[in-house]
Amino acid sequence: MQEKILILDFGSQYTQLIARRVRELNVYCEIHPYNKIPIIDQSTKGVILSGSPFSVRDENALIPDLSEIKGKKSLLGVCYGAQFLAHNYGGEVLPSDTREYGRANLAFVDHSNELMWEMEENSQVWMSHGDTIARIPENYKIIASTADVKIGAFKIEGEPSYGIQFHPEVYHTVQGKTLLKNFVVDICGCSQDWTPDSFIETTVKELQDKLGNDKVVLGLSGGVDSSVAAVLLHKAIGKNLHCIFVDNGLLRKNEFELVLESYLHMGLNVVGVDAKDRFLDELEGISDPETKRKTIGRVFIEVFDDEAHKIQDVKWLAQGTIYPDVIESISVKGPSATIKSHHNVGGLPDYMKLKIVEPLNLLFKDEVRRVGTALKIHDTIIGRHPFPGPGLAIRILGDITRKKVTLLQEADYIFIKALKDHNLYDQVWQAGVMLLPVQSVGVMGDERTYENVVALRAVGSTDGMTADWSHLPYEFLAKVSNDIINKVRGINRVVYDISSKPPATIEWE
Repeated sequence: MQEKILILDFGSQYTQLIARRVRELNVYCEIHPYNKIPIIDQSTKGVILSGSPFSVRDENALIPDLSEIKGKKSLLGVCYGAQFLAHNYGGEVLPSDTREYGRANLAFVDHSNELMWEMEENSQVWMSHGDTIARIPENYKIIASTADVKIGAFKIEGEPSYGIQFHPEVYHTVQGKTLLKNFVVDICGCSQDWTPDSFIETTVKELQDKLGNDKVVLGLSGGVDSSVAAVLLHKAIGKNLHCIFVDNGLLRKNEFELVLESYLHMGLNVVGVDAKDRFLDELEGISDPETKRKTIGRVFIEVFDDEAHKIQDVKWLAQGTIYPDVIESISVKGPSATIKSHHNVGGLPDYMKLKIVEPLNLLFKDEVRRVGTALKIHDTIIGRHPFPGPGLAIRILGDITRKKVTLLQEADYIFIKALKDHNLYDQVWQAGVMLLPVQSVGVMGDERTYENVVALRAVGSTDGMTADWSHLPYEFLAKVSNDIINKVRGINRVVYDISSKPPATIEWE
């Protein structure tokens, strides 16, 4: 039985970060809403209570049932979690009268306490709360303080329960990983054996047990998630996995042929479907971004279903769903109101009446890449930038024509190839070219031109949730601009997008 740490989510923006930091210690953990606590058994080695945008003093405060946890399992309350452990067991939480947001330094550390081992006095921590613990119950002991926050951390005497009013999961807390290791490894006793290799071994066996001799169909996209899912399934069930790779006419230049060839080299049982005309015909005259997405999603389902019906007795649909998608659908705020319409298999399960198998639904994106590396999938797939499900459709602002698609493919090809040639591709999370619905005056030779404008977009990120524009060298941008204008007939102006997310998004539509 896989040992795990359970994280109870109270709606904090940092909850996923806690999970990522725990997993960096090679310890498996799961996030569950505070009001949907799973069965606590021997595999649960400890529990972490997350922060929250809410207050424990609110009339409708979020109150978990800790009857099977507190005093029975190792417990760590972070921020709201710590305030809950103080406020609901005889202490007092009040609005803070000093600034408790941003960087602070530990002024006192009880080094004899196991949670504080190797934590240094004056070490920087990150505060983010409007309330503060004013008083703790009698059997609680202060184990860390800052200059402004006396009860920075506490231990409940007689049980393995702790609370901290700072966030150990963010990089601003310099020794946050040390504290989490003290809790997860030393206090909870986790063995740190959850590695990519152990995940592969366990997952392949589980897939074999679940699927038996059943046939499975999977839609490939060329991206890392669907590719890693495919290789895992292939290891488990071999030729019973049937992969379908659809060319919707909105992929990058030459991508359909190159990716299909790489899949065949990997030994996958894959069929390539040229559906360019079907998609582009359906998109003719459509300018609204959401209508584009829905049209592409509908046509994809129709094409995929047509191909899947050519395979006899398929019982399962495999998807490359990853953990952030799962967390989003069961968040504290309730199930997501709408499934992202750009998800290229959204709607397939209901339409096809197949059972679902999701081999990656426990992994974050960076973990998927590490598993892919362990599976020896080629770097060109593992390191591939994320690419939107609707492809170039949402990078062509306004209506879509075959001429515009070709124009954008040529400009995008020059940009992406240049990033690779100048060893910049791996320094960027995602990059692409946007074709704008404006034309500008230019001069070529002795003639004035009135042609298209494109915007280059390149961002750095760890998970796509936030992103900063990439500070690419001016000389590089100048060369790319020059090459696009000289080599792509119909474009006479190139601009560079220097917006970050938030407030902007990575894509323009």
